[in-house]
Amino acid sequence: DSDGHERPAMMGCYGIGVSRIVAALVEEHHDESGIVWPRAAAPFEVVVLLLSPDDKELAQVAEKICADLEAAGISALLDDRDESPGSKFAESELLGYPARVVVGRKFKSEGQVEIRRRRDGHDSTATPEDAVAAVREALETEQPGD
Repeated sequence: DSDGHERPAMMGCYGIGVSRIVAALVEEHHDESGIVWPRAAAPFEVVVLLLSPDDKELAQVAEKICADLEAAGISALLDDRDESPGSKFAESELLGYPARVVVGRKFKSEGQVEIRRRRDGHDSTATPEDAVAAVREALETEQPGD
């Protein structure tokens, strides 16, 4: 105690639980926009943002990309909620998925999806057919130890 006398502990901790591990990861891996999950600890490696859920063509493309990523062994989450694009972008940054695939206007105008690496904001584009390879490249160029 403050007087230098030993006293029995009234309560203690018996180890590090999942919540403490997650808190430590977030403390080490974050920026001003939110969490920046290391790939090995991320709940999903990629989020696929469908910006216009009512557009059947875009929905088919987003669903196929998500299925192709899963088939390639890359864990993916499809965000097909009826939310604004800005809200979806902000939430994907906050939640910190290592990579993001956007299926939206660029696909309609150029046949391309947008891919962003969360750690450094590196952007690229790919056709839906090449999306898995582009995502794999984005994930594999993570910094060592991430």
